[in-house]
Amino acid sequence: MERSRIGGRFLIGIIMAVVALIGYYSKTQVNPVTGKKQRVSLSPEEEVRLGLQSAPQMAAEYGGLYQDEKVQFLVKKIGQAIAKNTEARNSPYQFDFHVLADPETINAFALPGGQIFITMGLLKRLKTEDQVAGVLGHEIGHVIGRHSAQQMAKQELLGGLAGAAGAAMSDPTSPNGSAYIAQYVANLMNLKYGRDDELEADDFGVKYMIQTGRNPEAMLDVMQVLAQAGGPNRTAEFQSTHPSPENRVLKIKEAMAKYRRQ
Repeated sequence: MERSRIGGRFLIGIIMAVVALIGYYSKTQVNPVTGKKQRVSLSPEEEVRLGLQSAPQMAAEYGGLYQDEKVQFLVKKIGQAIAKNTEARNSPYQFDFHVLADPETINAFALPGGQIFITMGLLKRLKTEDQVAGVLGHEIGHVIGRHSAQQMAKQELLGGLAGAAGAAMSDPTSPNGSAYIAQYVANLMNLKYGRDDELEADDFGVKYMIQTGRNPEAMLDVMQVLAQAGGPNRTAEFQSTHPSPENRVLKIKEAMAKYRRQ
């Protein structure tokens, strides 16, 4: 009887996993800029709409927009120069750039569809326009790479697989334990995807810096800023959504050599 129950749970888990995989691979789209096949949860139009809808709430989370029109104009000018003079101009996205008022948080991020933000906490630590361009180019890379939509599809897949594993391995005497293990594994896999996205965005950033006549070495300076901000006790790379600054420096140097040869 017990063996029958175990077999039934295992079969349910297998079915759930197959459904999750079929759903994931049915979301295949061709990136309109890079031509790469990707599994994404949104169309480009949906990405733009979601980004525009989310932008006010995201700004509010960081104290709203920084109230200095000159600073806002400068960041928009730097960002638009990249968006209009690289492959990003061929995308369906609506790029706009915003400085957030938060003076302490060191962060920059891109919403789906082209809404890009940088905090004053980070901006005030950057010394040159090229460094600002490096940050914004990296964030444009996230948009062009469709990383948010891709991440959403992966989260849906991993959630489905975690549910399947939980069903297959469920232990009536400790239901929470097996579910916790399955979810922990899914989360670690998802973090790896995040690190890959960050490295790809760095690659885009280097390419866009070179294409717009900026010095890509400035991205290495930005890595120093991030390393100093993280301090000696920063989270180990395998537990973080971002690669370590040291790892990113190596990849940025490789990208500089690659694009300078082209």
